[in-house]
This record gives sequence, C-alpha cells and structure tokens, in this order.
Amino acid sequence: MIEQPASSVGRVYTSPAPLRPSPDFGPTDRMRGWLVTAFLTVIAAITRFVSLSYPTDGGTPTFDEKYYAHHAWEMLNGGGTEDNPAYGVIVHPPVGKQMIALGEAIFGYTPLGWRFTAAVFGTVLVLLVIRITRRLTRSTLIGAIAGVLLICDGATFVSSRIGMLDIFQTLFVTAAFGCLIVDRDEVRARLAHADVQARIAVSEFGPRLGVRWWRFGAGVLLGLACGTKWSGLYFVAAFGVLSVCFDLAARRAYAVRRPWSGTAVRDLGPALYALVLIPLLVYLASYGFWFASEIGYDRYSVGNPQAGKDPIGTGGLWMWVPDALRSLWHNHGESLSFHKELTNSAGNHHPWESKPWSWPMSLRPMLYHYADTGSGCGQVKCVKAIMLIGTPALWWVSLPMLAWALWRTTTRRDWRYAAVLVGYCAGILPWFLNLDRQMYYFYAIPMAPFLIMGIALVLGNILGSLPSPRTAYRYRLPPSGERQSLNLLLVCLYLGLVIANFVWLWPILTGMPITLSNWETHLWLPSWR
Repeated sequence: MIEQPASSVGRVYTSPAPLRPSPDFGPTDRMRGWLVTAFLTVIAAITRFVSLSYPTDGGTPTFDEKYYAHHAWEMLNGGGTEDNPAYGVIVHPPVGKQMIALGEAIFGYTPLGWRFTAAVFGTVLVLLVIRITRRLTRSTLIGAIAGVLLICDGATFVSSRIGMLDIFQTLFVTAAFGCLIVDRDEVRARLAHADVQARIAVSEFGPRLGVRWWRFGAGVLLGLACGTKWSGLYFVAAFGVLSVCFDLAARRAYAVRRPWSGTAVRDLGPALYALVLIPLLVYLASYGFWFASEIGYDRYSVGNPQAGKDPIGTGGLWMWVPDALRSLWHNHGESLSFHKELTNSAGNHHPWESKPWSWPMSLRPMLYHYADTGSGCGQVKCVKAIMLIGTPALWWVSLPMLAWALWRTTTRRDWRYAAVLVGYCAGILPWFLNLDRQMYYFYAIPMAPFLIMGIALVLGNILGSLPSPRTAYRYRLPPSGERQSLNLLLVCLYLGLVIANFVWLWPILTGMPITLSNWETHLWLPSWR
C-alpha cells in the first residue's frame, strides 16, 4: 500500500510502472455473501407470494393472463401444443407458456397455478441481481443494496405476480448477463495463469482459453429468452458483442502482441458458436412438442393447401430443408405478419399503450386490473386496482444514472458501467426502430435489472465502496471519516425513500381495496390516468 499525506485524501494516483491487472477474479467473502443473499431472497419470496391468488377477474385470469394461462393449460392437456382455435393470439414462442404450465401442473387451473412460476422467477431474479452486482463490484454490501432496490421495484414486483411472459424473459436475460460476467472473470484467471507460466508470448495471438462453460450457459439462457419472446434477439446481438469486447480487453490487458487478431482468431468463432448457434438450437428445441405433434398449427403446412392461403410447395430453392423446419418458418411468417400489422397507422390503438421514450421514467404505466365495486375499505364503494408501474424513487433517477454511467464508461473506461449500459440499451433502443408499432410498458421489464444494477453502482461510488476498475494501476485512499459518514447517511436516506415509496404504492400494486379518493392520490401524473 502506498502511503500518502493526509492532505491528499481522495486523490487518484497512477503507478509509475506498467503492471498486469490485479489478480482479482471474484468476491472472496463467500459465506457472508450467501447469507446476505439468502436473507434478501426470503424477503423477496414473501413479497412475491403473499396473497398471490388475489385478485382475479371473477375467478378467471385478468388482463393478458386470459391468453397465456389458457394457452399453458392447453399445452398441459394437449400434448404440449395449443389448440388450433386459439391460434389468432398464439404469436409468441412456447417457453414462457411452458413455464406457466409447470405451475398449473402442480396447482391446477387456478390463480395460484398460473401465477406460481412467475413468482418463483421473480424471487430468483432478486437472487441473481444480488449475486451479479456483488461480482461486478466485489462488494457484498452493494450487492445487498441492489437486492433491496429490486425487491422494492413496482414493475418487476407486479410482473412476478401475474401469469404473463415478461418476467420469464427478464430472468433468462439477466442470468445470461451474469454468466458472461463470470466468464469474464474466468478468462482473466486463465490468462493470469498463462502469464505466470510465461505462455502469453508463445503465440502472437495469445493463449487459447479452452472450453468456456459459463459462456455456453449464457447461450442456453439466451435461447430460452428468445423462446419466450422474439425480442430476446436484441440481447443475443448485444451480449455477443459484449463478450467479444471482454475478450479483446483481456488480451490487451495481458499484453498479447496482436490482441485484435488474437480475438478474431481465438475468440470470435467460439463466441459465434456459444452465443448464436447454441441459442438457435435451444430455440428450436423449445418447439419439440410442436415438431412431435399431429395437431400443431401449421405443423404440416408444406404440401398441404389451407383454406384462403397459398399452398407451401415441396420443391423450389429450399427443398433441401426438412419439411418440419419449413413448416415452422411458415408458422413464424404468419406470427411476424401479426406483429407487423399491429401498428397505430393501421388503426390499432390501446388506451394504455406507451412508446419507448416514456419507459425510462415509467411515465405511462399499464393498468392490469380495475374494479370499483365491492367493499373492504370502510366505505360502500372501493377500488381494487393493479397497475404495472416502476417505483418512482427508482425509475425517476434513470436519466441521471445513465448520464453518470456514460461518463464513467467514456472517461474512466469503467467496464462495469459499460456492461450495464449494454444490457439496458438492448432492452430499449431497438424499439425506437418502429415507433408506429403498438407498444406497452411491460416491454420495458427486461430493462429493470440493469436499471437497478446501475443505481447500485452509483451508490457504491457515493459510499466509496466501489474500487477503481483498474485497481492494479490506481490507488485511491478512502474519504475522510466525516465525509464517509455523510455519504453513508445519503445512501441510507435514499434506500429509506425507495422502501417508503414502494410501501405507498403497495395498494395499487396488489389490488388492495382502497377508497376512490385514495386511488386518486396514488395517480401522481396525468399520464398515469
């Protein structure tokens, strides 16, 4: 440790000698880390599972649960595929509905059945964000802060308590991101080992990195994300680039003579295999029941004319492709046509639709359930509502967080903020390409974990618990005692504000009966009405 005079507290010093990256390949307080993770995960489970069966639409699914809960039940009782008459709204791949079917297999066609796996995924999502943030920051404290923030996020909370697809895709995407973060650490550990053995310079491309199971796992999870919703493709592209950039940065850090060529020769091919081919194979495997079925919609469309449609011939340029895959391609073409035609210009409007520019601050939430009849609030007429809305204390700081993350990425080359930005931007930027399409706030749910991780990183900077991204090259002394205490106070006050905001929103996140006047006081912005 380099000693510095007291007057230099808080300054950054550069080591005069070029050094290898510090041998830091993950957190070391494993027992404490898992105890904190377990405790917060239990808290998350309590919030996600309490009164999970309430409310319903007269005992039936509410909002788009009406589609997915029913499709899942059809799959459970129809050989793994939906019934043909329901095809008009079968426009998403099967994985999310298969997850819902698991809960229905245990608890039947009941509210608990079609919401159970969503609550499980929502709980596990908290666990993942804690562990990923902890690994990003090497701090169990900051990981715990991220867990508290996610527990109190209204958007992921509501998505964890309703039988829809978004929470499943969100978990798969977040887990894939976590796998790539672990893979980054393992790659650097392998390069450090090669450096100790003087094998870095054996080849101008650097050493081979061997089988990378964490990146393979990321590919499997990305395939499941695409098998839930096609928007998972955005994360396949973003995370593929991120992984290759991690490899390039690692080769440069360990002084490989030709890092760019080494990445192209050693890493690009395996990355395409793990993050393109594997997701594709997993996606196709998710249609296994459809391939095996006799009644799956469009399963035998090749060579079989259908009423009102052009026949799919057995010859032509693609005749070498198996009929099953050609039938699936035709099926996907019909689903794509549905999505392409779901535009405002075609007359498709919804009172609660929103555009992506409103998502970062949750300016246009989504009303999932509303009933203004019944009692339970101390008055004759009560309101029971479920609104998908991000906790304002979290979502309203998204723009400052993004600005800080961009500054840290460009000026400090902080890879942690860069990685979080990649995940966040993959969840929102592609939607700007077709603003005419009908969109809803629940499309933004995959952004939420990256918003939380970004805020946690900022709070880590405030606390002084976030080490420099290049600790081998810089030495930063902790802030003075008074300043450190003030920073801790600010972070605690912010966490208290987030928790209080979540508690305030609880009635409109869970459908608790409240008075009409109380309902009005919860609608802070005109765009929330």
